[in-house]
Amino acid sequence: MFTDPIKNLKAFGLRENDVVADLGAGTGYYSLFAGTLVPKGKVYAIEIDKNFLDTIKRKVKEANLKNVEIIWGNVETIGGTKIGDNVADAVIASNVLFQLENKDIFILEIKRILKPKGKVLLVDWRADSIVGRKMSVKKEKITEMFEKEGFVRDSEIDAGNHHYGMILRKSRE
Repeated sequence: MFTDPIKNLKAFGLRENDVVADLGAGTGYYSLFAGTLVPKGKVYAIEIDKNFLDTIKRKVKEANLKNVEIIWGNVETIGGTKIGDNVADAVIASNVLFQLENKDIFILEIKRILKPKGKVLLVDWRADSIVGRKMSVKKEKITEMFEKEGFVRDSEIDAGNHHYGMILRKSRE
């Protein structure tokens, strides 16, 4: 693993009753640890790959987490996460951007599901990393795309040698 989900989530500052959406949950690293950080809240693990969903289900069962809901969904479609409007306090998007064809729709979906003043943990490949050279989205460009939709960059986090990390906040609406 090139980045540390536990370290990144600690920097994100989740509260025990937060509702969290992990978009592009993969095999569930972030979803599982988020589930332990929000014992009175809820985590939605959204993933399009059904094989990954089976892996997350198994891990959630093994960890005996009752607050993680696994959803087959498409983060590149408005409504594709199957989460209602203004539901989430926080969104996690780690190693997702480089895979997306329609980043603008992805950002709009985040905006739709986040509560006013909700926050986003964004972690993705740095352009100067081995993987990132071909696939990364520069943090300046993605910051600009989020700001265009009314987000404000709150802070940066140390996401390791191969990734950049930032926390963005949705403006009031």
